[in-house]
Amino acid sequence: MDTIFLYGIALLLFILSFAADRQKTKKAFSKGLKALEGILPQFIAVVALIAIMLSLLEPQTISRFIGSDSGPLGVILAGLIGSITLIPGFVAFPLAGELLKNGAGTLQIATFVSALMMVGVITLPVEISYFGKRAAVLRNLLALAFSFAAAFFIAWAAGI
Repeated sequence: MDTIFLYGIALLLFILSFAADRQKTKKAFSKGLKALEGILPQFIAVVALIAIMLSLLEPQTISRFIGSDSGPLGVILAGLIGSITLIPGFVAFPLAGELLKNGAGTLQIATFVSALMMVGVITLPVEISYFGKRAAVLRNLLALAFSFAAAFFIAWAAGI
């Protein structure tokens, strides 16, 4: 229902924009299509990967490793996976939602998403080339620690 409402608002605003200035609306629509064209292959690949992963893993398996009963090891595992995973945020949030539906814990998913957004193990060599080894490693370690703190806050706030 919310989705239909949001699409309705977007359509209404598009019509209002088109009525106000056709050229600007056409230019904005063209830029939007080009942005979608750039994002779509990556988005489809990640959605397919999520579908394959969810078809291979039973909810009990997900729950065992990163479920709410997995304890500190599950939180650490989620943080490590998030640190080494390189996927964009617009894919991470649907993935997190699917993992939550399939047995993952709130704290573990919050840790995964916050580490995913803040820590960059894969991009560390590039970061080192720009900021130096000490600054890049220190930034990533502090970001990992902050991702755990943020996850605990999110899990606490979600439990209220």
